[in-house]
Amino acid sequence: MGILGLSKLIADVAPGAIKENEMKNYFGRKVAVDASMSLYQFLIAVRQEGNMLTTADGETTSHLMGFFYRTIRMVDNGIKPVYVFDGKPPTMKSGELAKRRERREEAQKALEQAEEAGNQEDVEKFSRRLVKVTRQHGEEAKTLLSLMGIPFVDAPCEAEAQCAALAKAGKVYAVATEDMDALTFGTPVLLRHMTFSEARKMPIKEFHYDKILGETELTREEFVDLCILLGCDYCDSIKGIGPKRAIELIKNKKSLEEILNSLDKKKYSPPEDWPYAEARRLFLEPEVTPADDVELKWTEPNEEELVKFMCEEKGFNEDRIRNGCKKLCKARNASTQGRLDSFFKVLTPSSNINKRKSIEKPGSNKKAKTGGSGGKFRRPK
Repeated sequence: MGILGLSKLIADVAPGAIKENEMKNYFGRKVAVDASMSLYQFLIAVRQEGNMLTTADGETTSHLMGFFYRTIRMVDNGIKPVYVFDGKPPTMKSGELAKRRERREEAQKALEQAEEAGNQEDVEKFSRRLVKVTRQHGEEAKTLLSLMGIPFVDAPCEAEAQCAALAKAGKVYAVATEDMDALTFGTPVLLRHMTFSEARKMPIKEFHYDKILGETELTREEFVDLCILLGCDYCDSIKGIGPKRAIELIKNKKSLEEILNSLDKKKYSPPEDWPYAEARRLFLEPEVTPADDVELKWTEPNEEELVKFMCEEKGFNEDRIRNGCKKLCKARNASTQGRLDSFFKVLTPSSNINKRKSIEKPGSNKKAKTGGSGGKFRRPK
């Protein structure tokens, strides 16, 4: 579910932290993709279009189509994706998972009523709410990615936390997910809409964590407390406190402890035994595999095994799978010049001074011109 209203709040209070971009502009970038979120997206998207794909035995394959074609689209744009799958949910998330089960039960009852009444619009709406990502969906996606030569990581706990750890360590440039929790875990750059269908023509929204902190004048700890106050998967929010009021309180009181001490309990009612401190710890010290222990390796796709899995086992068209495989190979083997910013590096102030001294004319106080950049950049050796 993520942090409620965080995207809109950032747009209101830190607009300079968000920019829109096109997929082609991430050429040469490594991107960690929230695989569990992608699985759900693909199953929902295809069901919305009324074309849920299945094998002859009725086994759903929509998620495989989604992973296959969206991954090819990213690779075709010069992106090197790595998918990260959820591990076990933290104990604190059990309450949120229980609520989701209740909502599924309610949706099931509503679906049955809609079917009896012949209300097709409600049938489609409640059917979407019953979509569930299973362990089998995940394992099949991993098999597909392996055959495509795309790396994946099994997170010990939350996928967003593991993605954030990879990005903070510089293993990847950004994290692609729709879950704003990734920012609460400290993701430097968050990309939304990257795994959306090309037909939806939605630009990628790029959120920059440092700019969010800078424009809101919040510390990392204060930002985490703000996210908890807005409402997260680990604990309920305080009834009556919306996004605008939440950021006012954080700016004035600096912490949830101080907010609780000064809160008008008649006007606002915090949840009983509110476990905000534990939620804070999960965001600040999540259970992740250290980035240094994660090896990311992109390899050539195994075309014959890919055809065997996708066509013989899952019923996909062989020509389409082979054509997709050719696109993967072409994109991987294409001779590319790399990103422009990889050819330059910023000199330190002391390096600039030394360089300028070295080009001063003997016996003159005037310095030679160093070009439009003032000697700020140079090509690395």
